[in-house]
Amino acid sequence: MSNRVVITGEGSISPLGLSSKELWNNLIHGKSGIKLIQNFDTEQFNVKIAGEITDFDPLVFFDHKQSRKLDRYTMFAMIAADQAIKSSGIESSNIGVILGTGVGGMHTLEEEQTKLLDKGQRGVSPHFIPKMIPNIAGGQIAIKHGFNGPNFSLSTACSSASDAIGMAYRLIQSNQIHAMVCGGSEGGITPLTLSGFSNMKALSKNNENPQSASKPFDKNRDGFIMSEGSAMLVLESLDSAKKRGANILAEIIGYGITNDAYHITQPHNESKGATSAIDLALRDGKINKDEVNYINAHGTSTYYNDMLETQAIKQVFGDNAKNLPVSSTKSMTGHMLGATGAIEAISCIYAINNGIIPPTINYETPDPECDLNYVPNKSIELDLNVTISNSFGFGGHNSVLAIKQF
Repeated sequence: MSNRVVITGEGSISPLGLSSKELWNNLIHGKSGIKLIQNFDTEQFNVKIAGEITDFDPLVFFDHKQSRKLDRYTMFAMIAADQAIKSSGIESSNIGVILGTGVGGMHTLEEEQTKLLDKGQRGVSPHFIPKMIPNIAGGQIAIKHGFNGPNFSLSTACSSASDAIGMAYRLIQSNQIHAMVCGGSEGGITPLTLSGFSNMKALSKNNENPQSASKPFDKNRDGFIMSEGSAMLVLESLDSAKKRGANILAEIIGYGITNDAYHITQPHNESKGATSAIDLALRDGKINKDEVNYINAHGTSTYYNDMLETQAIKQVFGDNAKNLPVSSTKSMTGHMLGATGAIEAISCIYAINNGIIPPTINYETPDPECDLNYVPNKSIELDLNVTISNSFGFGGHNSVLAIKQF
């Protein structure tokens, strides 16, 4: 018999705050976390905006010696995991960790490459490899908390965090372990990463109006906004949570995963993979289509993603799609790449528990190709039972989570 899987802890650090309470408060009030980049000089760059965590001081969280051995994305992951574990109150060594990341330790990679060019081999830090590799954040979380369950990292671009949560859900569901810490982390706002995304013409160049640059589903959208941060959940079997009297935040009831097998960056032009991933999540959770009350969209603010995600939602929900509230919190957080699925899962948990749907801000000019209810500009109150969270990534990855009120 398969286990029911519940969420007993959550934590996050994002451009909208150093905790999920701050994040949620900003989301429901339609605040944007997008600003001019401060961490490096953007004079030579045509994109000068991002969702940076500008009030972050590593020495508040780590001692000096430790902070020198940790990449920015690892620090974010450890902070979000600490919050999630504390809020869950779980105490056990038999806990696993799955962490998703899109680019891993890019800050470290660029810093050490510069040292190599300036000083040769002797200039490169012996900490370079264990500071940069994408699995190290999960390893650091396990070392800090003494977790000796399964531990791995996965990278499915912008679906990474959702897949980490989905895989943790599967491990608990199949009775291989009773609890997992899972989510995603990203600290990739660097000159090299910014240049790569910008030269692909994927990013908004609305440098004059950072706060209104991310405009998912709006006719005048011109690309996504890079962002950073981490969000982590504690998932647990219902039996384990009940046994220790844990506070249950929500239940994960479905997970759907597919690949477009179509194009490295563009979604399938008939939305086949996205449609099928949503269908799989609904089938996995035995959810009737009319039970879904809210979709947290991938909603990147790029032309193809928003149009094709809209098409997928219509293909799944048919006539009911027009009545279904769909919003993109990326309009406020920006696109946190490998962490984005987890921050959006947290948005769904808070939406369920507060009966509020966060808006899609900066929605001014309707696009005939995007014709759903995107909860424009102001949050709405609604009793929620079942929500779904969509994540779609470069490489054709599609990952959908279904989260239900407990």
